[in-house]
Amino acid sequence: VQLQASGGGLVQAGGSLRLSCAASGRTFSTSALGWFRQAPGKEREFVAAIGRAISFTYYTDSVKGRFTISRDNAKNTMYLQMVNLSPEDTAVYYCAATKPTYYVTNYYLRPEDYVYWGQGTLVTVSS
Repeated sequence: VQLQASGGGLVQAGGSLRLSCAASGRTFSTSALGWFRQAPGKEREFVAAIGRAISFTYYTDSVKGRFTISRDNAKNTMYLQMVNLSPEDTAVYYCAATKPTYYVTNYYLRPEDYVYWGQGTLVTVSS
């Protein structure tokens, strides 16, 4: 699976962006997916995850209520809708996919659970 993240950019605080992650390969629908981010000088951190079943999602506390992760298996694409952005959300955002998994409801929070990674898309939020 190859992943291509897009949709980043410069936005003012309080604004919105939607990130996309397009995947190639026939195993997309059988993988759990996630978004991570890395701010300058900081370690990569978990943002959101979604299982094979779209109703099973999980968010880090700082983005709950503001970010929404979703997936469209017919389009081999995952999304991260971000609203009410703050300067603390400034980071390079990475999408990731696990190996094909039997478990429909499982989502994964650790970078080591993912084997496929996109190249990252930069989100900059100005104050």
